[in-house]
Amino acid sequence: MKDLINELIKISKEAGKEILDVYNSHISVEYKEDKTPLTEADKRSHQVITDRLEKISSYPVLSEEGKDIPYNERKNWEYFWMVDPLDGTKEFIKRNGEFTVNIALIHKNRPVLGVVYAPAIDTLYYGGKDIGAYKINNNETVDLNSIKPSEEVPKRITVVASKSHLNEETKEFIKMLENFYENVETTSIGSSLKICLLAEKKADIYPRIAPTMEWDTAAAHAVLNAAGGRIIRYEKIQNLQDLKDLPEIEYNKENLLNPYFVAIRSDVF
Repeated sequence: MKDLINELIKISKEAGKEILDVYNSHISVEYKEDKTPLTEADKRSHQVITDRLEKISSYPVLSEEGKDIPYNERKNWEYFWMVDPLDGTKEFIKRNGEFTVNIALIHKNRPVLGVVYAPAIDTLYYGGKDIGAYKINNNETVDLNSIKPSEEVPKRITVVASKSHLNEETKEFIKMLENFYENVETTSIGSSLKICLLAEKKADIYPRIAPTMEWDTAAAHAVLNAAGGRIIRYEKIQNLQDLKDLPEIEYNKENLLNPYFVAIRSDVF
């Protein structure tokens, strides 16, 4: 795992360079059949990542930009790479820096290794089974498990709320939290960085009661797991404690759409 992490860091940074090359020039946008935007940066990052992954392992690759692999073929994969070459394409187009490269290793429907790299701010998160969770920024590595949660919890809780997906169900979830906490604050950031905020203990809970795909969450899910958090299938609840017994989301389903979920740090329960 440690050897793979070093390779994944190199690959994600190489992909990040390709993305920034486009980011710092003219950005032309086309749209896929599902109306989501696609740029030259998405394509170039995908090519770099898939080429490099094929050189470091024999595991198959399932990427957002190369996802048309029949379920009958991939359902028997024991290990595979789940890749989002550019998560947060809308943020990329807006040039707000909140976009990421995401590479995860999936083992039997669970993310066991993940790298999330935000090239515009040169910040990288990585984590995995038996290796812990870390953040690298300005060439400084921080062990995310060494960061202590705020002493104000449980009086205060910080909720990550998506800027573009703050629907009524999410508002109801936040209102439920207000019944148990004296102060419920909200914060927002683009792409998979939302989940990384929890791993870094800068936020406590992230309800995503809106559509996402497996590649949107896999890498950050691995980081959050390694930092002592979970991504749980969403159900309407009356109390935060009700989340404890709900299952985590899984990967490599026949339909690659994620169920609605709640990402949460385990020490919040």
